[in-house]
Amino acid sequence: MILEIRDLSVSFDGFKAVDNLNLSVGQRELRVVIGPNGAGKTTLLDMICGKTRPTSGQILFDGEEMTRLSEDRIVKAGIGRKFQTPSVYEDLTVAENLEISLPQGQGVLGSLCFRRDARAREAIEAAAREVFLLDALAHKAGQLSHGQKQWLEIGMLLTQEPRLLLLDEPVAGMSPREREQTAELLSRISAGKSVIVIEHDMDFVKRIAHKVTVLHQGRLLSEGSVEQVQSDPRVIDVYLGH
Repeated sequence: MILEIRDLSVSFDGFKAVDNLNLSVGQRELRVVIGPNGAGKTTLLDMICGKTRPTSGQILFDGEEMTRLSEDRIVKAGIGRKFQTPSVYEDLTVAENLEISLPQGQGVLGSLCFRRDARAREAIEAAAREVFLLDALAHKAGQLSHGQKQWLEIGMLLTQEPRLLLLDEPVAGMSPREREQTAELLSRISAGKSVIVIEHDMDFVKRIAHKVTVLHQGRLLSEGSVEQVQSDPRVIDVYLGH
């Protein structure tokens, strides 16, 4: 297992957003987390990436304790996070966005000393090709469609060579064709990395998920294949039935 979550809880002003959660994700697994609004899905990703501190419990990544590490230490350990709203530099080109995400280009000192050598150009082009943006390298990010901005941010994560990607609603606002391409993209990525996706679109979930985890009121409600969770009466009652 690349990720193990043990008895994880977090409270905000007495409200338990995640309550005694246990979860494990395997190597090269594409796990989708679903559940109603307020189920604790985004809070879970926030704790894995270090944005939110758990009240109790453990987060182990590749056997190492991550629970109290800073966000930058967690990134360096190999965990990359994409938030629901694309966060790209709209005044920079696609190539420049990918360039500043390269490990050697990060930080103030890194960006000042960075030189785009042949190796860096290869990494930039490889990431752009992976996310369908090779022909848009010279375009300003602000000129991209919403879906292309989502892809660019995924590409920026890929340049950092994470071993686990956390993606919060990656197809929100995308066209049907972009959703199809994103399903293909995530399937390719999961052939070499582990991926956790939060998603509401069950048609998209069916296309990509190796395994589905259902959260409700901060707790694990159900887990298994898409078919198993869709037929679970508890899931139908609190989520799918609505």
